[in-house]
Amino acid sequence: MIRIAICVLALLLAIVFIRFYCILPSSNVHGVNKKNRKLAVFLGSGGHTSEMLALVSSLDFGRYYPRVYIISEGDTLSERKAVLLEAKAARSTSKKTQNPYTFLVIPRARKVHQSLLTTPPTALLSFIKCFYHVTIASSYQDASFADVLILNGPGTCLVLCLAVYLNKFFGLSSPRMVYVESFARVRSLSLSGKLLRYFVDRFIVQWPQLLKDGKRGDCHGWLI
Repeated sequence: MIRIAICVLALLLAIVFIRFYCILPSSNVHGVNKKNRKLAVFLGSGGHTSEMLALVSSLDFGRYYPRVYIISEGDTLSERKAVLLEAKAARSTSKKTQNPYTFLVIPRARKVHQSLLTTPPTALLSFIKCFYHVTIASSYQDASFADVLILNGPGTCLVLCLAVYLNKFFGLSSPRMVYVESFARVRSLSLSGKLLRYFVDRFIVQWPQLLKDGKRGDCHGWLI
């Protein structure tokens, strides 16, 4: 019986590994040509938010809608900055749109100065909230969470990525993930960048020396 149980467990692990390998992003990914794309943007607070909003402001709001701004609990500053960006875009004749935007608030995976010992419970709570919105709520609404999800750190974006991968694993609707490394990362990648480099659909840096290792990634110069 023990031998049979071990064989079954090994078979299940092999199936999980093969499935996981199959859903890893390929080097040449093309999305479906749609008139508009639902955009989800993670605002990581502070400098991350400023960089992300500068990047988003260059997009065609007439194509990327509706927009969902994902913020961490208590990050009212990022919310106000996003509202100002939307108000500015609404006044612009080139980006005038009546399409709505919303905010999605999720718990922080790890708070500032939080010890590593107490991080797993908060990270789990953050993941559960992300899983609810990416998978469960989207199923009830009969609509995908987003077509494109843009990330640039910090750590909470890891649980977002994990929630998206659960959808991919079970063949559910999931957004393409684009990770844009911070402009401040000149000589080395951030921890989030190192962890997500091979799991997002597009990995973009703003300094060419970050790709000297020849590994996966693109550089299109300064984006902000």
